[in-house]
Amino acid sequence: MTETSQIEHSETRDASLGDIAIVFLKLGTIAFGGPAAHLAMMEEEFVRRRHWITHEQFLDRLATANLIPGPSSTEVAIFVGQLKRGWRGLIVAGCCFIIPAATIAAVIAWAYMRFGSLPKVEGIFSAIKPAVVAIVIQALIKMGRSGVRTISLALIAALAAALSLLGISPVLVLAVAGLVSVAALTMKNRLLSISATGFSKNPIAFHKFVGMSKFIAAAVAAGAASVAVPVGLVRLFLSFLKIGSVIFGSGYVLLAFLQTEFVERLHWLSEKQLIDAVAVGQFTPGPLSATATFIGFIVAGWPGAVVATVGIFLPGFLLVAISGPFLPRLRKSAVASAALDGVVAGSLALMAVVAMQLGRTSIVDRTTLIVFIASLIALLWLRVNSAWVVVGAAVVGWLMW
Repeated sequence: MTETSQIEHSETRDASLGDIAIVFLKLGTIAFGGPAAHLAMMEEEFVRRRHWITHEQFLDRLATANLIPGPSSTEVAIFVGQLKRGWRGLIVAGCCFIIPAATIAAVIAWAYMRFGSLPKVEGIFSAIKPAVVAIVIQALIKMGRSGVRTISLALIAALAAALSLLGISPVLVLAVAGLVSVAALTMKNRLLSISATGFSKNPIAFHKFVGMSKFIAAAVAAGAASVAVPVGLVRLFLSFLKIGSVIFGSGYVLLAFLQTEFVERLHWLSEKQLIDAVAVGQFTPGPLSATATFIGFIVAGWPGAVVATVGIFLPGFLLVAISGPFLPRLRKSAVASAALDGVVAGSLALMAVVAMQLGRTSIVDRTTLIVFIASLIALLWLRVNSAWVVVGAAVVGWLMW
């Protein structure tokens, strides 16, 4: 760890379980816009405002969350809780971030089953989306200073963005970013010591860590897929456990898994119900995977909502609990640290691509452009908290609607 990193680490503040619960309940209630927006709000909340973690710690956990299956923003939340308060913080942070979105999704599902349609919130959401783009841009500016601090990392980020725009899988993009970063380090240092044993000096440590995470996820998924049980709560749980163990990428990837499992294989949902479920995940705050809560309620009422929610998020909790202790040790290996730096740069590039795509679809007229510009001004110059920016955009959308 560099001298600068040690100074930053010494200046981080403690957080009680109560503090963790309150902050993550707040974020889970107002964090609209998908993983990129969630991560932007977390960076502002935990790095810049509360000083709970350093930029380096946040970016390392962001990179790791992108390398393991499950919803990345939820896993970063779990990582933060683990870093501050161990396994208790892990559980509190993850649950408090998930519960608001899951509760809202379940209530909407109840109304959906009772009245046969979704509530009309398009106007509010259309105003929130350009504000979310501004929040992501603000976070990219802040995180880029730490995550893309050299010319080589800037080139890696540009390469990752280009690969993403070409339609390459996010996991493959991050793998390439990590390998290119290691290659750059190898070219710079020519000779690396590989004789010493132990995780902290073994150049293969990073690959073993990633491989172990994927093996554990695959084992959970295989177990969920291999158990033959009648249709019911257990089968519902196993289906979402399997999806949560193998899902990488965006909400559109989740849509493909849900389509295969619940429409084509189990025939529990119609095409319309599936699209409505994904729409609920889009316009509710918190993780998109709260879509599972909606589907669980449709299939089996309130018990189904609980079972589906636990099933899709449980793998993320387990993988974070296992991988978290390895991160400080990864940073002690020159090769593993270089790989992690590359993955960090690649992760920020993926966020930038998401922001560009979201901006293209959300800034579509004069009103949304004004909301976007006003949000940028509020965030970058007036230093307004991102939560208030989201609330203000929602009010504008409600008034316009």
